[in-house]
Amino acid sequence: MAVRQGGATAIITGAGSQRGIGRTTAARLARDGWSIAVLDLDGEAASAVAEQLRTEHGVQAIGVACDVSDPDAVDQAVTRVEAELPAVDALVNCAGISSPVPFLESTLDQWNTVMRINATGTYLMMKRVMPGFVERGYGRIVSLGSTAAQNGGGTYSKSAYAAAKGAIESLSRAVALEMAPHGVTVNVVAPATIDTDIMGGRITEERKPTFLAQLPVGRLGTTDEVAALLEFLIGSDAGYITGATYNINGGIRIG
Repeated sequence: MAVRQGGATAIITGAGSQRGIGRTTAARLARDGWSIAVLDLDGEAASAVAEQLRTEHGVQAIGVACDVSDPDAVDQAVTRVEAELPAVDALVNCAGISSPVPFLESTLDQWNTVMRINATGTYLMMKRVMPGFVERGYGRIVSLGSTAAQNGGGTYSKSAYAAAKGAIESLSRAVALEMAPHGVTVNVVAPATIDTDIMGGRITEERKPTFLAQLPVGRLGTTDEVAALLEFLIGSDAGYITGATYNINGGIRIG
């Protein structure tokens, strides 16, 4: 996928995680010439990923410590990105946490934490980059949803996580409608079981049968498969797609 003429930057949140979708997405985009801003709560991990992207792909990349649920931290992080890298064309919201706590055992603090990081974090990142997108008449936003939002939870994730991901889907549709006249698209990618640490750590051989039992394709999804879809949706070829949710779930939900 070609980068727009003159170069462009993609901001990817949560891309410091060693086995996460964000990190794989960053590597794919860097391979194709994007400048990359890696935002992560773990600033050292974000800087390490950025250094690796610079070394392996010869692109501009920076790592920035950022709590996406903190509006001041979001503003400071994006301000730095705007000052040090080419114009931001794309935002990929991968930062998030899961919650395996059943509803009757959950607390308000747990609920607020999951909603704040997943849903409010997505809102704050969208809100911060949007003025630049509107000014330039071009922008791409893709956020990670989840099959859990459609199925009422999953094998590992329960009610708070499902609700937060549902909020991301609804927010994305609303913003897509408002921003379409400005050349900005907003979409969601909703994975099912991908072997990342958000599933409570590695899906070991002991844990694997529980997850595989629900997957018609008979295997776990990979971060690279999700990243390929994210890459397409932030590219110039996807300009007629907005307000959509793309399921990538191994057949766990059809339709």
